[in-house]
Amino acid sequence: MSTWAKEAGLITDSLLEITSPKQLSIIAQKLAAVDIFIDRNSKGNGMYSAALKAYGEYLTDSSAEDLQEDIESIIASPDIDETEKSTLVNARVGQGQFRKKVIDYWNGCAVTGFGDTRFLVASHIKPWRYSSNRDRLDAFNGLLLLPNLDKAFDLGFVSFKEQGDILISPEIEEYGTLGLKPSMTIKLGDRHQEFMAYHRDMVFKGNV
Repeated sequence: MSTWAKEAGLITDSLLEITSPKQLSIIAQKLAAVDIFIDRNSKGNGMYSAALKAYGEYLTDSSAEDLQEDIESIIASPDIDETEKSTLVNARVGQGQFRKKVIDYWNGCAVTGFGDTRFLVASHIKPWRYSSNRDRLDAFNGLLLLPNLDKAFDLGFVSFKEQGDILISPEIEEYGTLGLKPSMTIKLGDRHQEFMAYHRDMVFKGNV
């Protein structure tokens, strides 16, 4: 995409050199009107526009440091066709088939039961970076969570036991202010267990 933007006279360096969300938004709007972008984005089912959107979100969220790198890796992979690339990019930014499958399974927040999916995040249990492409799209590698729970889970400050009881990291002193309660539980199926075991062992910040 950087090459297309350079050829169109929109930038002189790489898109990754842009650090301002506002500046990226302006360039992204102009790039979206470039013929090669329109053609490739259409063939990729919106993959490139999704990547630009994700990078914009990355620039406004310092905790999303790996997002753009993962997306660039997908796009650059010679072993994945355009259709699978599109599916994986959308899954990485929390859209597409993965989110739909996770919503269909949980029907609401997996912990609280809150049902308005507009407020819920489809989160991977085993982190994206360490999952195979198959696992990245597996609904059983997903939880549907309210944003506060998603962030705590993603950063390893909470996890869940085999029976579904919540684990809260001792690194969080005032977990109640985050809406976390020791009584929280989740109903895990057999196919969730391998992914959750990985999260407990490799992501969770505490002794299980």
